[in-house]
Amino acid sequence: VETAQWRVLVYALCFQHSVVQERRKYGAMGWCVPYEYNDGDINACLLFLERHLYQGALSWPTLQYMVAEVQYGGKITDDLDRRLFRTYANQWLTSATTKPGFAFRPSETLQKIENDFGYGCPPGDTHDDYAAFAKTLPSVDSPEVFGLHPNADLAFRNKEVRNLLATILETQPKGGGSSGGGPTREDVVYAKCEEILSGIPEDYVEEVYAKALDMSQPLDVFLNQEIQRLQLVIGSVRQKSNTILGAIRGEVVITQQIIDGINAIFDAKVPHDWVFSPAGDEVSWQAPTIGFWASGLGARDDQLRKWIAGKGRPKSYWFPGWSNAAGFLTAVQQEVTRRHRNEGWALDGVRVDSEVTEYDRAEQVRAPPPEGVYISGLSLDGAIWDKSGACVAEAKPKILFCEMPVLFVTAVTKTAKKSSDLGPFGGFSCPVYKYVRRTDKYIIFMVNLPSQQKPDHWILRGVALLCFTS
Repeated sequence: VETAQWRVLVYALCFQHSVVQERRKYGAMGWCVPYEYNDGDINACLLFLERHLYQGALSWPTLQYMVAEVQYGGKITDDLDRRLFRTYANQWLTSATTKPGFAFRPSETLQKIENDFGYGCPPGDTHDDYAAFAKTLPSVDSPEVFGLHPNADLAFRNKEVRNLLATILETQPKGGGSSGGGPTREDVVYAKCEEILSGIPEDYVEEVYAKALDMSQPLDVFLNQEIQRLQLVIGSVRQKSNTILGAIRGEVVITQQIIDGINAIFDAKVPHDWVFSPAGDEVSWQAPTIGFWASGLGARDDQLRKWIAGKGRPKSYWFPGWSNAAGFLTAVQQEVTRRHRNEGWALDGVRVDSEVTEYDRAEQVRAPPPEGVYISGLSLDGAIWDKSGACVAEAKPKILFCEMPVLFVTAVTKTAKKSSDLGPFGGFSCPVYKYVRRTDKYIIFMVNLPSQQKPDHWILRGVALLCFTS
């Protein structure tokens, strides 16, 4: 194995190992799950490579599979993380890696890299040559070396600042007095609870809204379920806010749960028991501040009441407003399947299909589609939507999120061919998440976005559609 090919591949594996570890600092854009890769992973890959080269000619697909799917892939639990690692292996563990001029960085970068470093394979044959080359590496690596957009560094720094501020808030004293003669902690919380109570929507009366529903229609069944869930939130928040008010007035025995709620509201955060049940299930929605949470409650209530009071289906749906967005898509699939019953369609034989429309905002939609639905409210993370080219494109500097145009969502048979308008490489399969935190728990569905670049480019960029950007 003492060949130039062996030395280059050892370096390539080590470089990849350092990249997949360092990528974790970029949070959810780096990896959906921050895996703990260690020396055992790289050593297993090197041992396999050595034995494989002794057995004969190198098989690149075998090396890629063993590294991405077996040695490292054995730790990966998220399908999109597996797709990301497979992309690294397909780009860096190929015959091109051993050729002169190969570089691990993009040939063209959006931002200048320190000293315009090439990130190629080290020249020379000895250990000292490789060690000397390693000392010339830039002190700070550009996000583009990882395949990310330069904006990823801004997102990382924002995350660090938020964590710092959160730590400062958590370590502040929780005393109730005010030394300056202003409002006390309890006064602030009392006023905020009264404000929240004044803005809580009226209760939904089943005997009233049931008259507007046709329970034979899947979307109406879904609407009924959403109303019931929102009513539980309204009742729960009203009861807990009144309990906090009673505790401040001295009418209720203070418990740890009430203390936690008072502390959260004073810090402008959402109390934990407003969002999660004692078992840890999400009963409402996550928000960075209690103000955002309250505005979300009003927006959800407004969407449901307009649907009930309207004479027909909404022209467009605010997608982030659903507590069970996957259930909404299932209802859409059921309705479209029923329309094609005579053509032999079955629910287990269809899939969700989507298309980016020309409408920038939901207000521009004049009528609902003949079948399927229009949805709005999604934001693109890691890229922008180029309206002139009708495709996904590179993000602009210092702009982390891009509002996505209205999407048309419907159902097609699983045997249906992809649209030919997705670009020369078949488009990019973009995941849609409920929150910035990208885990299997919050993924909703996949959207095919037109692209003029290979899907691998956007996979390494960590591009995703989000319902909420904070």
